[in-house]
Amino acid sequence: MDFFGKVYETVKKIPAGKVLSYGDVAAMAGCPRAARSVGWALHSNPRPGEIPCHRVVFKDGSVSSGFAFGGPQVQRAMLEAEGIVFSRDGKADMNIYRWEGN
Repeated sequence: MDFFGKVYETVKKIPAGKVLSYGDVAAMAGCPRAARSVGWALHSNPRPGEIPCHRVVFKDGSVSSGFAFGGPQVQRAMLEAEGIVFSRDGKADMNIYRWEGN
């Protein structure tokens, strides 16, 4: 399976109400230094309803200003609908919401 395929398979496993950082996804896909490539893969998401790219955030818990499927407000709203709470400075607490599974 190619890198994009590994990214998509990893992201499909993130449950509602949880997030991973781009670096987390890269590491789980076997390329720990490829966080930017994860962003490119998600920007090219071939199945937005099936591959929940909105559950991938920056390592500080903030959403991407370039969220490809409606902008950062849409990404944040999607995460809030799943129960994720953001701080005043727009960050999800990664200690609470980071998915630890495989």
